[in-house]
Amino acid sequence: MQHLIRECFQKEGYVFATRAAEIARAHGHDRPARLASNENPEGPSPEAVRRAIAALGTVNRYPDEKNREFTDALRAYHGDYRFAASVGMDGIIETVIRTLINDGDEVVVSTPTYSFYGIAVRAQGGVPASVARKADWSVDMDTFIRACEGKKLAFLCSPNNPTGTVTPAADVAAILEAIDGILFLDAAYIDFCDEDYRPLMHRYDNLIIGRTMSKAFSLAGLRIGYAFVPAWYEPYYMTAATPFTLNSVSQAAGAGALADPAHIDPIIRNVVIWRTRFVDECPYPVAPSGGNFVLVDVAPATAETVVEQLAARGVIVRSCTSFPDLGEHYIRVSIGEEWENERFLQEISRL
Repeated sequence: MQHLIRECFQKEGYVFATRAAEIARAHGHDRPARLASNENPEGPSPEAVRRAIAALGTVNRYPDEKNREFTDALRAYHGDYRFAASVGMDGIIETVIRTLINDGDEVVVSTPTYSFYGIAVRAQGGVPASVARKADWSVDMDTFIRACEGKKLAFLCSPNNPTGTVTPAADVAAILEAIDGILFLDAAYIDFCDEDYRPLMHRYDNLIIGRTMSKAFSLAGLRIGYAFVPAWYEPYYMTAATPFTLNSVSQAAGAGALADPAHIDPIIRNVVIWRTRFVDECPYPVAPSGGNFVLVDVAPATAETVVEQLAARGVIVRSCTSFPDLGEHYIRVSIGEEWENERFLQEISRL
């Protein structure tokens, strides 16, 4: 029956770090350092937990289809913007593609970057068109803008996963000025750097900014994604969106986390401290990063070899071989708990 499956799903999908975890367990590491998934090692705000527990008593009813509790909290936190919400930013990405892309439409993607953009585009019948970044991982502005000519949609991630590169807001504005289609700016890691793209929403009606509660706000397990959207686009998004995507518990927890912004301040400070230590103390070159992770060049070794060696020593990191246009010798290392970070520096220095 395999012939019934669409061709785009017969190939490898999103790559998880499960193999490294299996290697660690095989070597007797019941509590390895988990530094592969860009998770936040700190727990969520107590207010988020309190509201989530309270919301459990209401789950016999469908959640508010307009996510009003959560979007009201977003406006209180960010200001007067229009928002869409979904199950993780992946849900936002899929719905945006659904509203715009027909079979055969090309979608521009700045690479190397998060592989799900290409997966979601192909699932909708579109064709991902990769535009490689420069050697320093900055966006090749002229090439990217030329590639966007006649295209409905383009994806740009900043801080970029997995390189950590931050694209200046002025460069994003220059792209928006030059293109006719929509730019989806994935800003999942923006809380960990000083750049702010939100003012661009007041100037451009072809910008969507994707955000998440999974990183700085420690709610990865509840899968809460949202986006700043132009006013003209909001009703079309709602028409295309899957009904009741964001459950009641997630909405309540997200609103609670946003009501306690001070909770993330020490988390962000800790990430900045450890990013600096990784750059200074790792024996391999580490790229500058604006996220809660760093990209490490382990050449002349391959990423797969280093991932396996570290896993055997109880440290799980991410091989970046599945990221388009990156190469075979990069690993991505998340900022974890202090003992996890120390173990990574210790074990990678022994390789």
